[in-house]
Amino acid sequence: MIVKYMVERGGLPLLAAGLLGALALPWLLYPPVATDILCWALFAVALDLLIGYAGLLSFGHAAFWGSSAYATGLIAIHTGLPFPVAVLGGALAAAVLALPIGYLAVRRTGIYFAMVTLAFAQLVYFTANQWKDVTGGENGLQAIPRDLPGADLNDSFVFYYAALPLVLLGLFAAWRTVRSPFGRVLTAVRDNPERTRALGYGADRYRLAAFTGSAFLTGIAGGLYAINHGFASLQEVYWTTSGKAVVMVLLGGIGTLWGPVVGAAALVRLEDWLSTAGFESVQLVTGAVFIAAVLLLRRGVWGTAAGLLARRVEKTSTDAPSVTEGASMGEEQRV
Repeated sequence: MIVKYMVERGGLPLLAAGLLGALALPWLLYPPVATDILCWALFAVALDLLIGYAGLLSFGHAAFWGSSAYATGLIAIHTGLPFPVAVLGGALAAAVLALPIGYLAVRRTGIYFAMVTLAFAQLVYFTANQWKDVTGGENGLQAIPRDLPGADLNDSFVFYYAALPLVLLGLFAAWRTVRSPFGRVLTAVRDNPERTRALGYGADRYRLAAFTGSAFLTGIAGGLYAINHGFASLQEVYWTTSGKAVVMVLLGGIGTLWGPVVGAAALVRLEDWLSTAGFESVQLVTGAVFIAAVLLLRRGVWGTAAGLLARRVEKTSTDAPSVTEGASMGEEQRV
């Protein structure tokens, strides 16, 4: 009901407001921080495709975020290709990595799926740590260039607007996916997999497709993040990166698409503000905010706000007399 309301009655103004906010963001914040918000927002939306629409909680998406960061950096360093090509190459590498992982993981659900993805992510982490000739090990992959013909991307302000189209395309892909016949079958698999199988749909195939597509979008975000910072480190493939994205999804609202964007913006901005203020225990504060949001806003910030707005509109439409009722009341008064 909430999604229907947002699409039918508030979709266009909401989209316009979102685009204006994205265009104005580097004017309001430090441009590298604004670009980080874009990257984490796309990461959170990609993860929401699994959590909110496929019903699969993944703690291993750092493997795709980090593998794309490394692949993007290697392509940019060794080929000199424009950064969008390098980012798409990194995203493709993440999707290829996701195929065997997803093939084994989607056969499980619930906590078992989460643990399988976490185990594979840790395997990727240790591989990146040991493969020092390629990844740089603990030193990371440094001096990743930003190349785009005709643009000076050394200016972080310019780079933000160069990266924005890639993020918007990724968000559009996620939006189109959940509103396509594939997305409807995916939610049916989430709600009742046995009945979906009885109708002739392969539940595991749909889950694997969603898992791979989510990894591809995550790869776009991870590649842009590496280009933005000019390096890729082991932190990108560590399990805490997956946990951070999960927190963003829960904070904003599961199964809303807009919610993860709000959650990512809030969390990245909070971390930046705390670190700039010299506060050392940043994770302590963000953890407290997350706990408070889960206890007080069970459907997340965006989900709760959209639910309240939808109920208010429904109440207003219910209380208001219809045209037929108004006409009959007028006739009774005349009599």
